Amino acid sequence: MKKEIPVDGMSCAACAISVENTLKSQPGVKLAAVNYANHAATIEWDEKTVTLEALQKQIQGTGYDLLIADIEQEELEEKQRLAYKKIKAKTIYAGLLALPVFIIGMFWMNLPYGNFIMWAFTTPILFVFGNQFFRSAWNQTKNLSANMDSLVAISTGIAYLYSSFNTFFPSFLEVKGLDPHVYFEAAAVILFFILLGKTLEAGAKAGTGEALKKLMGLQPTDLIVLKNGEELTKKTIDVQLGELILIKPGQKIPLDGKIIEGESYVNENMLTGEPIPILKSLHSQVFAGTINQAGSFVFEVEKISKNTLLSQIVDRVKSAQGSKAPVQKLVDKVASVFVPAVLLIGLLTMVVWGFSGVEEAWLRGMMAMITVFVIACPCALGLATPTAIITAMGKGAEMGILIKDAESLEKGVKIDTIILDKTGTITEGSPKVSEFVEMGNCTKLDRQVIYSLEKKSEHPLADAIADYLSAEEMAIQDFRSMTGHGVQGVAENQIYKVGNLKWIKTSETILHPELEKKSQNALEEGFIVVFASKNNQILGFFKIADLIKETSKEAIAILKKMDIEVHMLTGDQEKTASMVAKAVGVAHYQAEMLPEHKSKYIKKLQSQGKKVGMVGDGINDSEALSVADLSIAIGHGTDIAMDIAEITLVHSDLIDIPKALNLTKKSIKIIHQNLFWAFIYNIIGIPVAAGVLFPMFGFLLNPMVAGAAMALSSVSVVMNSLRLKR
Repeated sequence: MKKEIPVDGMSCAACAISVENTLKSQPGVKLAAVNYANHAATIEWDEKTVTLEALQKQIQGTGYDLLIADIEQEELEEKQRLAYKKIKAKTIYAGLLALPVFIIGMFWMNLPYGNFIMWAFTTPILFVFGNQFFRSAWNQTKNLSANMDSLVAISTGIAYLYSSFNTFFPSFLEVKGLDPHVYFEAAAVILFFILLGKTLEAGAKAGTGEALKKLMGLQPTDLIVLKNGEELTKKTIDVQLGELILIKPGQKIPLDGKIIEGESYVNENMLTGEPIPILKSLHSQVFAGTINQAGSFVFEVEKISKNTLLSQIVDRVKSAQGSKAPVQKLVDKVASVFVPAVLLIGLLTMVVWGFSGVEEAWLRGMMAMITVFVIACPCALGLATPTAIITAMGKGAEMGILIKDAESLEKGVKIDTIILDKTGTITEGSPKVSEFVEMGNCTKLDRQVIYSLEKKSEHPLADAIADYLSAEEMAIQDFRSMTGHGVQGVAENQIYKVGNLKWIKTSETILHPELEKKSQNALEEGFIVVFASKNNQILGFFKIADLIKETSKEAIAILKKMDIEVHMLTGDQEKTASMVAKAVGVAHYQAEMLPEHKSKYIKKLQSQGKKVGMVGDGINDSEALSVADLSIAIGHGTDIAMDIAEITLVHSDLIDIPKALNLTKKSIKIIHQNLFWAFIYNIIGIPVAAGVLFPMFGFLLNPMVAGAAMALSSVSVVMNSLRLKR
C-alpha cells in the first residue's frame, strides 16, 4: 500500500525529519517521505508485515501523530493554527512568571519568603508551560537518543528539584555548614528563552502551508458548463475532458483548454510574469489560474483539475519545500553526545567523591554533581541563536529587509549565484511609454484626441499611453475598438487611429521611410511599438516598455564585486530580455521561460555545485523560489512569493540584496561566536565543577558561583548578539 497521510504536531522541518526516521526504522515500511510543506507523510508499506495502526502508535510514542482517519484539509490547518497559538500563549505566560523570579533571584535574594514565592512561580513554568520539553526528553530517552530538549529538561529539572529541596528542608545543609542556595531563576529564565526560540521558529515556518493554500486558491471551485445550449454551474473537480466552459469578463480560468468560440485578452502574469495581457482567439490555449479581461469565450477542457499547469506548479512547490528540510543545528548535533556525557560526568563525580574518603564525602559528591548539572545548563546554548536572530531581524527590518528564520541567515552566507526575474524585479513591472517618436506634424489637439481614444480603450497598453499624454479628455464620435488591431474615432471631422502598423496601413496611410526605420530599430531593441494616425497621415509612434528601475544596474554591479554570479530569467521575448540584460550588465540570461523552465535552470546550476539565490515577485516565480537555496521576494510582489521567500525586500529595491547578504554573513558570524563561547564555557566549567582543582588547590566550586557563572555566560552571549545593531 502507498498513501499520503497527514501528520499532526510538527512545528518545524526538523520534526519532519524525526517522524520520517521513525517511520523508516519500522519493519515493513518500504518508503517514507515526510513533507513539512503540506504536513503529510507519503508511506509505502507491506500490509502483511505492519498496519497503519501500528505505525501510528510508533509515531505517537515520539510525540507526534499520524492522522490515519480521513480528515479535511481545513481541519488539519486549524489544528496547526491552534498549536502555534498554544505555544505562543505558553511563551507569554512563562515570561510573565519568569520576570519576578529573575528579579528576586538576582537582586532580592534576602526577601522574606522569597524562595517560596520563586518556587510558586517556577513550578507552573516547568510543569504547565514547559512540559513539552520533559515529554520530548522522555520520548527521546525511550528511543535511546537525546537532543536539546533532553538537555533543557535535565538541567532545569535538576535545578528545580535541588532548589525545591533546599526551600522546604534548608536545615539539611545548614547543619552541615553548607548554604542551601536555590536556582529557581535559572530554571525559569532558561525555559522562557527556549520557549521564545521555539515560538519564533514555529511562527516563521507556519507560512509555507498558507502559501500553498493561496496558490491552490487561484483555481476557481465553480464554473459554467455549456450543455445542449444551457448554462449549468458545476464544481471544477467534477469537470471531465471535452466539456465546454463559458468564461465571462473578469473571471479566472478554471482549467486548461483550447478556445472554440470568442476572443479576449487574458492576463497570464501568474505563469509568465509578464504584465501585458495576451490576445486569445480561436484555437488559442488557455490555462487555469489566469484571468480573463474584456471579452467572453468558450473553451474545451483538455486537462482536468489535477493535471492542469497550475496543479503541476503546486505539486512541484510542495515537493521542493519538502526537500528543503534544514540541516541539523550544531546545538542538536552536540547535544546528542553532550547530554549523556554530562550525565556520566555528574554520576562519576558523585561516585569518585563518595569513595574519596574526605569528610562528608557523599554529600560533597552530591553537591559536586549538582554543580556539574547546573553549570552545564544550556542557557547560553539556548540563547546563542535566538538572540542573534532577534537582533538580526530587528536590524533587517530597519533596513527594509524581512528575514524569516535562522536557517535563512545560514543560507545567505553560502550564496555564490543570484537569479533575477526581470519583470517587477529588475524592471518596474508595468508597461510605460518611454518616448513618442513623431515627424513634427502632431499638434496639441492631436495629442488630446489620442489621449481621449486611449481613455475609452480596454487594451492593456491604453493606460500607458494615456498616462504618458496626460491631456484633457474630449468628445469622440464614432468610437470603435478593433480587437487585436487598435481603436479609431472621429474628432473635429478628422479620423484618428491608434494601433498596430499593419492595421493602420490598410487604409493607404503614408509612412515616412525615416519613421519606419526608427520603428524597426525600436522593435529590435525590444520595445512595443504603437502607431497613431490622422486621416491618412502617420503622426508618430509610441515606444512602450517595462522600464528598468533606477538602482538595478548599481545593485548588479555590487553583487559582481562580491564575486556573486548574476543570471536573469524571464518569460518575456528574446529581444526584450536581451535589451534589459545589456542595459543592467547581466551576462547570463534566458528568455521565454515558463515556471518549470526556471526551476530546471536553477537545478542545473545546483548540480554544478553552485549555491543559488532566487529573487522574484510573482506566482510564476514560486516554483523557482522553492527550489533555490535561498529565496528572496520583492515587497510589492504577490503573497505567494512572499510567503515562500525566506527574505523579503520591503522596498522592492535590488540594492537591498547585497545589504541582506552582508547582514546574513555578520549574523552567522555572531551565532558561531556565541556557540563557540557557550561550548568553551562548558568545556572549562564542567571539570572545575566536578572538582578537578580540589586535589591541587583545595578549590571546590560552590553551586551558587556555578549559577552566577552560568548567568554570566548568558549575558555575554546577549551582549555579543547586540553588536549586530551597530
